[in-house]
Amino acid sequence: MATSGTAAVATGTSTVKRKPVFVKVEQLKPGTTGHTLTVKVIEANIVVPVTRKTRPTSSMSRPSQPSRIVECLIGDETGCILFTARNDQVDLMKPGATVILRNSRIDMFKGTMRLGVDKWGRIEATEPASFAVKEDNNLSLVEYELINVGDQ
Repeated sequence: MATSGTAAVATGTSTVKRKPVFVKVEQLKPGTTGHTLTVKVIEANIVVPVTRKTRPTSSMSRPSQPSRIVECLIGDETGCILFTARNDQVDLMKPGATVILRNSRIDMFKGTMRLGVDKWGRIEATEPASFAVKEDNNLSLVEYELINVGDQ
């Protein structure tokens, strides 16, 4: 079954890319994806990875490398949120840096929102922003509860 991307390649036409719609931290909601934001990194704290038991590996698989995880407090002029940076993303997330997060998603961790960028997203360093981060509106401090609405 051909998707629209492969159909466009097969016919020789190109797909038109959409302009990114930048959102503010204040507009983030639980369970949403596809956010593009320009934010400043306020602080970055290394998370100690949990050591897992090693499994027997076959000769075909690569040995796993320990993952680097850093929790960063990021924000813009409307608020701030915790961001989980993994592996190569850690190098870009230094305190004081301004970055553009493309195709980011909201993950829920212990009832609170965390922002993340997976393999479908991208983090880009950009020129320093002129805004001051509003640290008193931390969206990661708001606790949510999942309520299942069923037949009554």
